[in-house]
Amino acid sequence: MEGEELSTFRERWKHELNTKKGSKDEVGYFGHPSKDSPSDQNASYWKKQTRPGSTDQPGYVSIAEGLLDGRTSPLLDRIEKERTRRKRAPESDAINRGAPPKKASGSCHELLEQFIKDLNEMNDIPFFDVELPYELALKIFQFLSRTDLGRCAQASKSWKVLAEDEVLWHKLCLKEGFHSGTSISDSPCWKSTLRDAYNTESTVKSNWKNRVGSIRNLQYELGKVLCDVSSCAGLVIAGYTSGDVRLWDTLHWDTSYLRSTHSLRNESPAPHISLVRINKTIATAAYENGCVDVWSTETGLEPIHQYQHLQKVHALDLSPDCPALASASGPEVRLDSTDEKGYWRSQCLIQLPKPVDGVLVVPGRRDFPLVAAWAGESVNLLDSRRKEEEPNVLHSVYGHPVTCVDVTASKAALGVKSCGWGMNDGGNKIQVYNLETSQSEITVGNSAGDFTCVNLRDSPPHLLVCGNKDRRVRVFDLRTGSSVVSLYAHHMGVTTVQADDWKIVSGGAEGLVSVWEMRIGAKLWEMHNRHPVRHIEFNGSTLVTANIPDEKQPRGACITDDDLTAHRRHRGLICHYDFSMDSSALDHVLPICRSNYIDSSGYNFNIGLAVPYDILSGT
Repeated sequence: MEGEELSTFRERWKHELNTKKGSKDEVGYFGHPSKDSPSDQNASYWKKQTRPGSTDQPGYVSIAEGLLDGRTSPLLDRIEKERTRRKRAPESDAINRGAPPKKASGSCHELLEQFIKDLNEMNDIPFFDVELPYELALKIFQFLSRTDLGRCAQASKSWKVLAEDEVLWHKLCLKEGFHSGTSISDSPCWKSTLRDAYNTESTVKSNWKNRVGSIRNLQYELGKVLCDVSSCAGLVIAGYTSGDVRLWDTLHWDTSYLRSTHSLRNESPAPHISLVRINKTIATAAYENGCVDVWSTETGLEPIHQYQHLQKVHALDLSPDCPALASASGPEVRLDSTDEKGYWRSQCLIQLPKPVDGVLVVPGRRDFPLVAAWAGESVNLLDSRRKEEEPNVLHSVYGHPVTCVDVTASKAALGVKSCGWGMNDGGNKIQVYNLETSQSEITVGNSAGDFTCVNLRDSPPHLLVCGNKDRRVRVFDLRTGSSVVSLYAHHMGVTTVQADDWKIVSGGAEGLVSVWEMRIGAKLWEMHNRHPVRHIEFNGSTLVTANIPDEKQPRGACITDDDLTAHRRHRGLICHYDFSMDSSALDHVLPICRSNYIDSSGYNFNIGLAVPYDILSGT
């Protein structure tokens, strides 16, 4: 019965629609005859509209006819037509844009197939109520983070293809600091590469906090007493009182002996090493007799450059970005670098009024090397182009000597000691200068002790970390001039310090290396050795520390070539920590974490525990 009533209702509705169309042709919108066109023209018009095969009828008429014909969903046909149109749209767009026609798969090359496939992917991407070209939509997605890209990939299929484009994830890798210098073709899936990089970073950070990793002691028994250490990009160089220079490659664990000019000449006795420095391509060493040797870490072990000072070299530095070397002996400062053909040349030789305390080559790639040299209370900028002119004085206050200096490509941080009347001004301070304008930007600090070390080059943006003789490590915000962190670190004074975005590593004169959490200001762990810590350098997963003795010829020590094991405590120590090792392996756990009350081996290495033993035996 219900089916018969429904069919009767449909037939009646069709009949009413057909009968009322004729009356509407002669009646206007408000029930009056239409004046715009004659009635016979309207009749013919409506007959045309009601023709069954007509394709120009309005959408609502087709919907009504679909309902009357018994279709349960009149929109299914339109949806199916729209899907068919979208599938054919890439081919029609490619033809309209002049794209080359497709060839048979067996006759075209893979490169041409990929090109045609890329052209076919240039479809319009729906953005709410508008459609944008693929290139423009990709440009918009470049401003999204990895979290936002993941959310957009769940919106639709077209957005998923766009959000997983390799160009977007490759740029995210470079933006986050991973895989610098790579191209987009170096990885098949940059999204997975970025995910693996974040997982590795999280594991290494956890190992840093929990003291999990491997430790190696870099020793050279024939070198006698350690004089100086420098490290960069996995390379560690050390100089000894025997005149020997050793180079370790910690990435491949290759050890090489750099031959000095004195060994080539068979001079005896060989002078002691005074200072050593290294960057990615160049290694250099200065001797007590004023000789300076330069080696290439890539080509060989023989010196590629050598020159002589008249006195002992007191300061030495290498540029981290280009082959430029600065050295100072007495009041004399010399700058050497390579010319256009790669040959080493002396660029300038400048005499300062006072003996030089230190030199630093300003980082950054320039057409000319720039050197910062400080002597007494003055800091000078030496420009190799102006050989005949006086050096530019960056800072000079009479009676206020400079105790430490660090430079970046655009700024210089100076630790200034206040004496006499200057103590009424609030004590010792750190002044930050702009190298372009030679003007002071900000003054931070207010300490009674002398600033012994300052690190601006390796610190996070807008932050400066420094150490003081008052036993504290401080972190300053250069935007506000306020102290962000102040840690009571070393009871004999801080000798060296370095920080990144979450941790601080400091070394003291008592031989203690401490690792701190910057956010909460808590000590994570510490390691102790006999001599003062003079060198600290770390990156994401490794840490290099050096305990260098102050006495190069200790009293009562008989270090000879016949007795290599005598007086080991006078030699100094270089430690290399690797926190990227598997934490599940017992051999990769630091000895400090494996010791207990029964095993006394921990005390043989002079390990100072920051927390009680992890394993308690006999309880």
